[in-house]
Amino acid sequence: MNTSSALSRLLVALPLVFLTAVAHAQWQWIDSTGRKVFSDTAPPPGTPDKNILTRPAANRAAPPAVAATPVPAAATVPGAAPASGVQAGAKEAVDPRLEARKREAEAAEAAKKKAEEARIARQRAENCERARSAKATLDSGVRIATTNPNGERSIMDDAARAVENRRVDDAIRTECGPAPRPAQ
Repeated sequence: MNTSSALSRLLVALPLVFLTAVAHAQWQWIDSTGRKVFSDTAPPPGTPDKNILTRPAANRAAPPAVAATPVPAAATVPGAAPASGVQAGAKEAVDPRLEARKREAEAAEAAKKKAEEARIARQRAENCERARSAKATLDSGVRIATTNPNGERSIMDDAARAVENRRVDDAIRTECGPAPRPAQ
């Protein structure tokens, strides 16, 4: 076998490979009149998933729903009895895996929110306890020593005690009362 015949075979086979790839990138769906449609473009918006029979390989992230048989025209006429197995006004088929993932995500989000609320409640209870302890210390009248920015120790005077007392009262009001409502 010479190289020119191998090259010519390759040149003939190469376009065939690309044609088969294009042939597999086909959409197939049932249109609103009940006809099967084959196309290389996606079905028009508003086409229910149950009417999409096949998708190109690149678009198979959402598997096609079970193909439904076309509904006869008599079933769409007002007052006519629905076709066997078809209910009037029936919802589109729902992917149970998608619904399960959606429920799991909602449950995870609810658990996360509940854990965050519990963490905030623990933090508020701890802050309340600290504020009440500080209030008891301030109300006891005992001399309180503080450290200034230079690291020197100083005794809290009446003015500083009054300012600290107001600050602790505010902390008790905010931390010991009912939790504030989150902004929505």
